[in-house]
Amino acid sequence: MERINKGRRLTWSGVARASLAASAMAVACAIAAPVQAQADKMTPIAIPAQPRAIELGTGPLPGATAPESWHSQYGSVFARNVTVATLTPFLPDPAKATGAAVIVAPGGGFRTLSMENEGWDVARALADKGVAAFVLKYRLNQTPADMPGFERSMAEMFANTARTPRMEPDKAIAGLAPQIADSRAAFTLVRKRAAEWRVDPDRIGMVGFSAGAMLTMATTLAGQDAKPAFIGVIYGPLAPVTVPADAPPMFVALAADDPFFANGGFGLIDSWRTAKRPVEFHLYEQGGHGFGMYQKTTTSTGWFDAFSRWLGMHGYLKPAGASRP
Repeated sequence: MERINKGRRLTWSGVARASLAASAMAVACAIAAPVQAQADKMTPIAIPAQPRAIELGTGPLPGATAPESWHSQYGSVFARNVTVATLTPFLPDPAKATGAAVIVAPGGGFRTLSMENEGWDVARALADKGVAAFVLKYRLNQTPADMPGFERSMAEMFANTARTPRMEPDKAIAGLAPQIADSRAAFTLVRKRAAEWRVDPDRIGMVGFSAGAMLTMATTLAGQDAKPAFIGVIYGPLAPVTVPADAPPMFVALAADDPFFANGGFGLIDSWRTAKRPVEFHLYEQGGHGFGMYQKTTTSTGWFDAFSRWLGMHGYLKPAGASRP
């Protein structure tokens, strides 16, 4: 990312351009976590039953020909070739529900989705805190349907990353259009069913990982009616942006040894601070990329506890109007 971002003041269009140009690097959250040296083979699996998944109505991915497929790796599961977006609710015990909610966006370089480590496991942990969580399975860029073809395409993508041309801002925004539409539809659905799910429509935030962090930022800056109440950016790019006057409180977590996003500066943090908007930033000494909910020996494993405390500080771990500690 440093090659793309250093020394430049980027608007959100620039962030999208840099993010898409670096999607080959961001995909490591699906293929290089939790330990980059670990050689755990991707193994095709049957698509898991997802009885609670709700189609978002954004339609099939235009031009898609490869069907959705799943694979296992690192003791976790991943989806790819997602052509129809869904949202899966993880609701807390009504007795402890706070009314707050979070849209959870897994990462995977817009080619795969880390559905378990950066999706379901995060949602379960949030629900245990009394926060309703909704895992967003957003539409992805197409990859070869067969696993050998997918593996070859990934190798070629990594080999060509350094030669990837920079995209024009308008093209970068257009490249994220399906994912932004899915994110907006997720917010619309949760607000529509807020009473049923015991959610306060004004207390819905979003947290994303790697590419999901990019989508979280895109939703914040270009998502029109989505308007998340708070956001979590977990090992995403930290290029500076133009911050809206009503930008939500932001929580950021990144490992200093992240091979993709740790060397491009901290412009996003500076942008939020300059705009006098609330921001909390955790830079962990070690953790690499894609640590998510994996239990590692590094302090990056504590990011969720820190995020929970931050939610509590902002009043989201209690019903609206309840006194804070």
